[in-house]
Amino acid sequence: MSFLFGKGSKTFKPKKNIPEGTNQYELKRYAEATLGSGNLQLAVRLPEGEDINEWVAVNVVDFFNQINMLYGTLTEYCTPTECPIMSAGPKFEYHWADGTAVKKPMKVSAPEYIDFLMTWVQSQLNDETIFPSKIGAPFPKNFLNVAKTILKRLFRVYAHMYHSHFNWVVNLNEEAHLNTSFKHFIFFVQEFNLVEKKELAPMQELIDRLCVVKEGDESGATAGATAEAAKS
Repeated sequence: MSFLFGKGSKTFKPKKNIPEGTNQYELKRYAEATLGSGNLQLAVRLPEGEDINEWVAVNVVDFFNQINMLYGTLTEYCTPTECPIMSAGPKFEYHWADGTAVKKPMKVSAPEYIDFLMTWVQSQLNDETIFPSKIGAPFPKNFLNVAKTILKRLFRVYAHMYHSHFNWVVNLNEEAHLNTSFKHFIFFVQEFNLVEKKELAPMQELIDRLCVVKEGDESGATAGATAEAAKS
């Protein structure tokens, strides 16, 4: 297993920056600008005239980097002793398999699972045949299927943080950041049907409460929903 944590660092290595001058770079700037408006439902919509593969690629990279930062602050609390299994509450347990190097699902601790997962995602993002960054380079025909698998697995890190470490998130004053990131993620995957509803089950109650409130009026629902998550 190849850990991506550097000495003294609490975060994974981020995906390389999207090259300036490319359409993906312009889409990234567009996404940042629309996110700045505070309207997450608007921010996830495909910009008019743009390619869905490029839009999904830009957002997958963004979610990967967001989760790197969020989980990176919790690594001293998410240990093999504290989290001997990768779970999202008492009813959901995940075993690791990537379908190639590890074909038979194996039971590992949460930090080991997340390291396997993030290492695998990073290898996908750095593969130019899957996530092309050069101008004019085509996406593979199965790109959206690859993106769906990545997002399905990234969701599990969000779910583990909420169910197992939300008290620490609150102590670190990061609940607003986590809630906004997760809500953005859910709006995005729902907009393009990228994660099946059954995969979202561990967080369905929180999803229902976070995503039904009007934009700009979510503080009360967020507080109540995250309190419920902390009890799980």
